[in-house]
Amino acid sequence: MKPNELTLRSLILGALITTVFTAANVYLGLKVGLTFASSIPAAVISMAILSAFKDSSILENNIVQTVASAAGTLSAIIFVLPGLVIVGWWTGFPFWQSFLICLSGGVLGVLFTIPLRRALVTTSDLPYPEGVAAAEVLKVGSGTRGETKDETGEAREGLRAVIIGSVASAGLAIITATRIAAAELNGFFHVGVNASTGYNFAWSLALLGAGHLVGLSVGMAMLVGQVISWVIAVPWLTSMQPADVGQTLAAHTTVIWRTQVRFIGAGTIAVAAIYTLIRLAKPVMGGLVSTLVASRAVATADETDRDIPPMWIYVLTALCLAISAWLAYTFAKSTVLAPSALSLTLIAVPFVLIVGFIIAGVCGYMAGLIGASNSPISGVGILSIVICASVIMLAVSPTADNRQALVAFALFVTAIVFACATISNDNLQDLKTGQLVGASPMRQQIALIVGVAAGASVIPFVLNLLAKAYGFAGAPNVDVVAANPLPAPQATLISALAQGVIGGSLEWKMLGIGAAVGVGLVVLDAALGAMKKLRIPPLAVGIGIYLPMSATFAVIVGAVISHWYDGRSRSMPNPDRAQRLGTLVASGLIVGESIWGVINAGLIVGFSKDAPIALVPEDFALAPWLGVIGFVGAIVWLYGWMLRRSRAVQPATAGRV
Repeated sequence: MKPNELTLRSLILGALITTVFTAANVYLGLKVGLTFASSIPAAVISMAILSAFKDSSILENNIVQTVASAAGTLSAIIFVLPGLVIVGWWTGFPFWQSFLICLSGGVLGVLFTIPLRRALVTTSDLPYPEGVAAAEVLKVGSGTRGETKDETGEAREGLRAVIIGSVASAGLAIITATRIAAAELNGFFHVGVNASTGYNFAWSLALLGAGHLVGLSVGMAMLVGQVISWVIAVPWLTSMQPADVGQTLAAHTTVIWRTQVRFIGAGTIAVAAIYTLIRLAKPVMGGLVSTLVASRAVATADETDRDIPPMWIYVLTALCLAISAWLAYTFAKSTVLAPSALSLTLIAVPFVLIVGFIIAGVCGYMAGLIGASNSPISGVGILSIVICASVIMLAVSPTADNRQALVAFALFVTAIVFACATISNDNLQDLKTGQLVGASPMRQQIALIVGVAAGASVIPFVLNLLAKAYGFAGAPNVDVVAANPLPAPQATLISALAQGVIGGSLEWKMLGIGAAVGVGLVVLDAALGAMKKLRIPPLAVGIGIYLPMSATFAVIVGAVISHWYDGRSRSMPNPDRAQRLGTLVASGLIVGESIWGVINAGLIVGFSKDAPIALVPEDFALAPWLGVIGFVGAIVWLYGWMLRRSRAVQPATAGRV
């Protein structure tokens, strides 16, 4: 009897998990510029729930993780879409426009990677780190011969790990929301006569979990970025520009960092992203050439090698392009660009088709080479907005009257292409997981389209809620309740680039300094690689310069603790299981606090108060100490629990699949 695979319950369960993880990823991405891969935690949750059904299978669990993987990918649209609010064009996120941007671009991302599957998955030797890891989790949790009996107990233990991490991080976040414990510790001080700097340590378990997942190399790179920012650049620039009369030390230092130092980070990010793409150009082009050859292969009746039929690919592609054309035309028609709406649409649609397909191949190959989480997707966004803005300027010359509309239109069209890029960055990873467990590619492709639709329906609501509660750095933030806007680092950078290309308003001097720093970091990273030393990824250094210290401190701490934990796990009876346990707890940490962040945003908007559940005054004397104790105590307890569980399991047997 053929095991269940594409079932209604798998689609519903995957959509529910997608809803939760999409909300968490949107919040995390806007806060720190990182999103987490949701395939492994989704697979664990699926195995734990579906094990209650006797007819469930590893293939059905694979469908659930395929649907839910949209959460870790489509949510990256927040790297571009909030730019329309940041530049002041939108005040919120219109549901149907936002939904259709995500849906049309996301479905194109699925469709464009279908012709690449045989060359980049079936016959390729690309490592696909996340796809292989997800497959191993499915195999271990499901037992042998496709059975879903949790014989090892790992699926239920994994679900428990996700829940424990979620409860811990949400619990600490709720306590800090009451103001009994402080969420952060900050201060500013003089360095010499005129120079100044500061610190801002945020006690965030979600960011600690993100640090655990990204690892020591990225964590140390962010630390280097913070040193460049707050130990070198801020003191140097504040010493050259004394504070105005009556300006506080904190205000002066923050203004220098926000208006100058961040652009050094932006220049570093741009150089690092372009370098990463150039470095991957040769293997990417080689992969695409082999893909063109493989695309001539005839269809097969084998379920494990059959894609969505070509006719459906053509029909769905045409439909998505028609939606993109309608979106572009109606957007331009509602602005001062109305006389040029048709010509702009005739530019936008081929741009989406041609650039989208090229980017799909590039992102798919990069994901197979270095993993979807490590793929420089922000670099793709940077290049896309520069190309899009430049092409648009060829059709419509910028003037004082239409400049803002042109910036908004460029961001709007780039958002569609970026949605395509985010899904293609993940689709082949999922298909690799499916290949390793004997799944049907066609059913997985259908499942991912369902996941795109589920994620697209959630993203506008979450973005609107966060925009009303917190706002975004650099946006007008009219009627926003809370005082501290979300950094939205990539969206802020991409918006600035669009404005710079079309309006010439960038801080070019600081960008140039950042570019020089980026070149130096590229050389340093290459030298460290040649010496087999710990790498310092330039892109992560740039993000460390660009982001506030509050958004990176806990990531750095998490990366260091993760390195220590991985070292301890190697001495455990089952090292792989111990490391997976750490991954699942870290994922839970992200989910718990992020979901509370979304819920708290609803409370902030509903009660029109920036601290709706505060129990004590903001200056509660014990709050800073209780915040530190809570943060450290949670870390000690969580990692102690993981180590105890890891010691208790039996060694991995040689015959286990």
